[in-house]
Amino acid sequence: MPWVTTPAPPVPTPRPPRRPQRAGLVVGLLVSALVVLAAVAVAATWPASTRAVAERAGLVDVHVEYRTARVTEVQATTCSSSAENTLPNGDLPPSVPCTRVTARVGDGSSAGRVVVVSAPQPVRASDITPGMRVVLERYPAQDGAPETWAWSDFERGVPLGTLALAFVLVAALVGGWRGLRAVVGLAFAGVVLWVYLIPALVTGRNGLVVGLASAVLIMTVVVYFAHGVSVRSSVALLGTFAGLALVAALGLLGVATAHLSGVVSEEDYQLSQIMGDGNVIALRGVFVCGVLLVGLGVLNDVTITQSAAVWELRAALPGASWRELFTGAMRIGRDHIASTIYTIAFAYAGASLPVLMLLQLYRLPVGRTLTGGAFAEEIVRTLAGSIGLVLAVPATTLLAALLVPRAVRAPERARHRVAAHTH
Repeated sequence: MPWVTTPAPPVPTPRPPRRPQRAGLVVGLLVSALVVLAAVAVAATWPASTRAVAERAGLVDVHVEYRTARVTEVQATTCSSSAENTLPNGDLPPSVPCTRVTARVGDGSSAGRVVVVSAPQPVRASDITPGMRVVLERYPAQDGAPETWAWSDFERGVPLGTLALAFVLVAALVGGWRGLRAVVGLAFAGVVLWVYLIPALVTGRNGLVVGLASAVLIMTVVVYFAHGVSVRSSVALLGTFAGLALVAALGLLGVATAHLSGVVSEEDYQLSQIMGDGNVIALRGVFVCGVLLVGLGVLNDVTITQSAAVWELRAALPGASWRELFTGAMRIGRDHIASTIYTIAFAYAGASLPVLMLLQLYRLPVGRTLTGGAFAEEIVRTLAGSIGLVLAVPATTLLAALLVPRAVRAPERARHRVAAHTH
């Protein structure tokens, strides 16, 4: 009987997994729907001109020109005191130390003119040297009042511009094209804030709607532009949006339960007077919008990290189940949560350091002070952002573990079946 070799069955051609494709389509549709809603909200709350608000408050009639000048002479002297020089005990000193600055105007119709102004008390004579560039305020003569010049500030365009350029260069050298795209995304976010969000808040639009719509549009552009359009980026976006919704809900709850008015600082009172009727409700919306903006960058940081962690674990462990991917990525997430919470807490502590110093000096009751208006706002802002951050980590990780594409291992399994059949 001749030897007959049984031919091996044909190796089946592996099919690409359908589930991740469907999952990617669903995620893409969800993100698209949220972006469309945000665009509709922006259109519905697009602000009118802020000039009407300024005119109603009488701010448009204030004529002031800002001119750069170069210092020619500096002299330490004394000036008459004003309300800002009131001592802690309420007394007003007859005179206070001040710095008299002689400067030559460098631009505008007054270029070449030499003027003398008095710098405010915190500015010492040793802080200013001849040749230094400063900014002066010019109030033109009107209604019988003579022309007036006043100190405005130091001219900081060169050092700040140099620092900004250094930031762009470092981002490009270390982060490559992705770092540069992130910088461009940051510029886009600044445009949205200046062109839409701030004017919308000034004209009394709903702060919650304005904040959420701005956050969705900003993060969609920033994430896709910096990290590319992919399921991984879309999952991180959905996690960010879920965290923002939670932060907004907690911010509203904090405003209602803690009876926060949104009017605690000098700037808040000034805005309250300018915005007129309904200012309390509007400023509460401004507070909630601020809570959203504070949590925006941190939320995106952790969601991008968690989504990337799941994808990298899938590449390292192709056979891992979604539970194993979730567990492994959460170990990374817990470390990230701890460090980020510290970041938020210390950021607020640094911003509030002068207030904390006054708290020590005046020896006010800590408990009563922390529950006061200004500190209560900071506490609500910190805790709302932190809770949203913490819960966004498992939500993003779970979503990524369920939607990460499964490794295509059909060829390897087919080879095993062929080897078993031949033996």
